[in-house]
Amino acid sequence: PGIVLVAINPYEQLPIYEQDVIYAYSGQNIGDMDPHIFAVAEEAYKQMARDEKNQSIIVSGESGAGKTVSAKYTMRFFATVSSSASETNIEAKVLASSPIMEAIGNAKTTRNDNSSRFGKYIQIGFDKRYHIIGANMRTYLLEKSRVVFQAEDERNYHIFYQLCASSSLPEFKDLGLSKCWHIPVPCW
Repeated sequence: PGIVLVAINPYEQLPIYEQDVIYAYSGQNIGDMDPHIFAVAEEAYKQMARDEKNQSIIVSGESGAGKTVSAKYTMRFFATVSSSASETNIEAKVLASSPIMEAIGNAKTTRNDNSSRFGKYIQIGFDKRYHIIGANMRTYLLEKSRVVFQAEDERNYHIFYQLCASSSLPEFKDLGLSKCWHIPVPCW
C-alpha cells in the first residue's frame, strides 16, 4: 500500500517546482496540501527518518510523460530538505552520467525525439542525520531489438548516429566507421 500521484507533463516550465514550493511542502503531512511530487517525496523522507527504513518512489508512465523530470524534482527536493549541499550540486552529481546514458539508451520514437529505451533505478544514500551522502544510478531492461530493427519513423540509439557523424575524426579511425556515409545522420 502506498501513495499514487498522477502527474501530467505540461511540456513547458511552470512555477510549481521552485524553491519556495519545496519549502511549502517540507514538513507537511500528505493530504494537507495539493497533490504534488514534493508531497510524495516529503512523505518518503519523513517515513525514512521516522521508521529508519528504506523507502521507494516509483515513477512510471508512457514515453514523454515526464518521468525523468519527476525524478529530477524528487532529487532536488531531497537535496534541499536534507541541507546536503546546494541543490544544483547534488542534482549535477547524481545525473552526471545522464548524457552518456541517453546517448547509449535513448532513441527517437514516433512519440518522443529523446525517448529512454531502458529503465532507471536511482538509489540515494543518506547518513544518520538524513543528509545525502551519495547516489547510484543503474539501468535495466534495455530495448535490444532496436539495434537491428526500428519501426517506421523511428531511429536506432543516438550513439549510433553520433559515431557515424564523427567517423571522419582521426580518433575514430580504428573503429572502422568509414562505411557510415550511407546512414542519414540527423543534425541536433
